[in-house]
Amino acid sequence: MDNSFEMEQFIKDFTNNCSKVQIKKFSKGETVTTYIEKRNQFCILLNGEADLIRYDFYGHKTIIANFNQYDTFGEVFYPANTNNELFVLARKNCEVLFYIYDNINYKCRKNCSFHSTLINHFSTLLLHNIINLNMRVELLSKRNIRDKLISYFNLLSSKTLSKTITIPFSYTDLADYLSIDRSAMMRDIKSLIDQRYY
Repeated sequence: MDNSFEMEQFIKDFTNNCSKVQIKKFSKGETVTTYIEKRNQFCILLNGEADLIRYDFYGHKTIIANFNQYDTFGEVFYPANTNNELFVLARKNCEVLFYIYDNINYKCRKNCSFHSTLINHFSTLLLHNIINLNMRVELLSKRNIRDKLISYFNLLSSKTLSKTITIPFSYTDLADYLSIDRSAMMRDIKSLIDQRYY
């Protein structure tokens, strides 16, 4: 995000809460929200960690996105036709700010500073989500499991500026996130370790 908009300060400053803002706490494993068509919902993860998950017609699970502190999510960022099978699940205990609006460009009746700041910097929040989406598309566009793994490990390494990485998923969830077969993934991970790639 650009330096003109600091999410932490933004959260701290809205002492006169917008009437449409709610903050809720969720336990690990609890459903934070579902994506429902025509419900205009914008969320900020204040702390903790959560995943955007989808099950297809056959019950196959895909982790579409992983959210960390100050990441934003909600139908506003995913304007496809969806149903209750697309939902956000708390990976850890978390706290979430919810904002449901009729039109993101219209100020609320209280004309609160929270809403004004949100409107002024919404494009910045949208750009942050586009960047994250592009990184995921880059991962999924790799042609084989090994290339997907290497790209993902390189991404984690670049975030920490270290060759030592910590995978934020279990192996099963990592396979779901990269849309690959877990058994085949484990073989490639073992091969990468044996070759001292990571």
